[in-house]
Amino acid sequence: MASKLKITLVKSTIGAIPKHRATAEALGLTKLNKTVEQQDNAAIRGMVQKINHLVKVEEI
Repeated sequence: MASKLKITLVKSTIGAIPKHRATAEALGLTKLNKTVEQQDNAAIRGMVQKINHLVKVEEI
């Protein structure tokens, strides 16, 4: 398993459930097409799985 994940917000959070919006913000995704690098661990994977319809994930 890779040590980092590259996460990109590809869909707007405007119409999203407030909990999903908060999850995206907690990951550091504030604007559309913003990319962040996060550690690859169970907590981050769980957050990504919760908002997988809004993001694109690549392993680095």
